[in-house]
Amino acid sequence: MTTHPPAPSRRTLLRALAALPVTALALGELPGLLGAAEAAAPAGGYATRYTIVPFLNSDDGTVNVYQSDDATDFRLLQSSAYTPPANRIRDASVFKHTDGYYYITYTTHTWQDPSTTIGFARSADRVNWTFLYDYPVPIANLSRAWAPEWFVDSDAGVNVIVSCSTTDDEWIFTPYVLTATDSALTAWTAPTALSGIGSNHIDTYIVKAGSTYHAFTKNETAKYIEYATATSLKGPYTISRTGDWAGWGSYREGPCVIQLDNGGWRIFFDGYGDGNYYYSDSYDTFATWTAPTALPTLSGTARHFTVIKETVTGGASLTKNATRSFRSVNYPTRYWQEVSSLLDLPVVTGSSATADKQAATFTVVAGLADAGGCSFRDAAGNYLRHYDFRGRFDANDGTTAFAEDATFIARTGTATGSVRFESYNYPGRYLRHYNYQLRVDISDGTDLFRQDSSFLPVTSWA
Repeated sequence: MTTHPPAPSRRTLLRALAALPVTALALGELPGLLGAAEAAAPAGGYATRYTIVPFLNSDDGTVNVYQSDDATDFRLLQSSAYTPPANRIRDASVFKHTDGYYYITYTTHTWQDPSTTIGFARSADRVNWTFLYDYPVPIANLSRAWAPEWFVDSDAGVNVIVSCSTTDDEWIFTPYVLTATDSALTAWTAPTALSGIGSNHIDTYIVKAGSTYHAFTKNETAKYIEYATATSLKGPYTISRTGDWAGWGSYREGPCVIQLDNGGWRIFFDGYGDGNYYYSDSYDTFATWTAPTALPTLSGTARHFTVIKETVTGGASLTKNATRSFRSVNYPTRYWQEVSSLLDLPVVTGSSATADKQAATFTVVAGLADAGGCSFRDAAGNYLRHYDFRGRFDANDGTTAFAEDATFIARTGTATGSVRFESYNYPGRYLRHYNYQLRVDISDGTDLFRQDSSFLPVTSWA
């Protein structure tokens, strides 16, 4: 494939009184600090790590911690990692502060009850959490303070965006910003409403790209996630996209936006109407989006979360400018081999023909689209790329599309020393064998898929 395809709950009784039906980072690690310069595949020996701390569909009294190396296949790191000493924990937002600690802020009560505080906790390792305090949001006649979301501005200011309603209409929410006035995050400015977004918007999540603030916010009447921009954090914002503008559908909430290793942007949102958790990608700064895809391991389990992205040590390491053969982890007699320009997985042994050994030998080079990634060249100088999601070898035509199709990001495999190869321009899709053919398929979150997509770089056959 050579192009990115464009896109053409919380509260099932949130408007209960109206009887509406329901169908449905230190720098580089923090919301609001993601920029193009930070979008790159991790260097050898390093890995990208995404962390989320969602509450559970079955229990809003505790949160699990999950992590992923590709923002698609999230694996449980710790169940019931944090249970507050009192009240509930919903809509947890997480970030890593400059003091080295991870912090979460969260909604402290279930949706039926008045909720005038937001909670805070911190952790040194993302697994063991310590309760800090419940903060009474100082808004007159406050009824509910929901969905606090961290936002760290480019001046390193730490903010929380929180959706608040008052007792005159407890179901009409307005986004407010609180700014920390100390590095310990114990003192906050008075809440200020975000100008231009207006009331009846909830779950407002903001990222900054260049000098523009981009807000994704749920219109609680229409049940769609809307899009607004501003030149300052507090606004005024201009809402420019409404309705089903991105093709995500209705009854969506809890948006969170991060930048992927290939420079694209990914939004996650809670599809509370159908029980799925979705993601969708944009490669033109939020103008168009890919069709929403359900997260394989989280749908039906996790609710409303935000994501932090870090670069950590311990990732896959693959020597560049060296010849290697690649052995299947779960079929150890089978190796990558070029067969009529396609990549297959036949049996190769010491008694195999010289031509078969040569066809199972490849040169690993720096990624054509990103030097932190990798590309693979055969003896004739052709490159492995995906075409209609099939692995095949073609001559480099010098186009950006070819370079992206022929670039893969090395992720840690299931066996010691093994590597998984994620498509650079279709994140979440991996080279995997199916019927002994190599395809670029989307992860389904199963252990079998991870094994089918894990390969050991070994001494080359030729």
